[in-house]
Amino acid sequence: MAFMKPVIRSFATVAAVALLASCGSSRSAGTMTSASLAGRGAISITVIPNPIVARPAGGDSYDFPFELSARETGGRDVRIGRVTLDIYAFGAIHVYSESYDSAKIAALGYPMSIAAGSEAHYRLTPRKRVDERFFAGVSGELRIDGTDAGGNPVTASTTVTVTR
Repeated sequence: MAFMKPVIRSFATVAAVALLASCGSSRSAGTMTSASLAGRGAISITVIPNPIVARPAGGDSYDFPFELSARETGGRDVRIGRVTLDIYAFGAIHVYSESYDSAKIAALGYPMSIAAGSEAHYRLTPRKRVDERFFAGVSGELRIDGTDAGGNPVTASTTVTVTR
């Protein structure tokens, strides 16, 4: 099992890349929208590009440029409460999870509220060390949880992959 420690560290690095936000397999990649009910807020999130294209930055370091877009689609203001990222190897093996609450997201300087019908954009280019063998078969699920102006729960998620 000692041989798995570098593998897990590499997957954890890829997870961090996807979260700053944010990160195929049997999981479908693309834009996902939360269920929209009359009189309730809803969010649609998109990661552009998807897959995220890793760019060599020297040695075993890579830049992971992407934009996370969160659009309110239900007609009510939404307050973001938590962003969670789960990373999977080979489409099914859960290898890493990270969660940011509203205080941590605000400390990073990101908006915590999305007005009805508006959109928030987060442009990121994290640089991480990654063993290149782990680019194949890695996917991530990014989930945003919040509440709308009426106190109703709002959730949206999407999946991303990473390539070279």
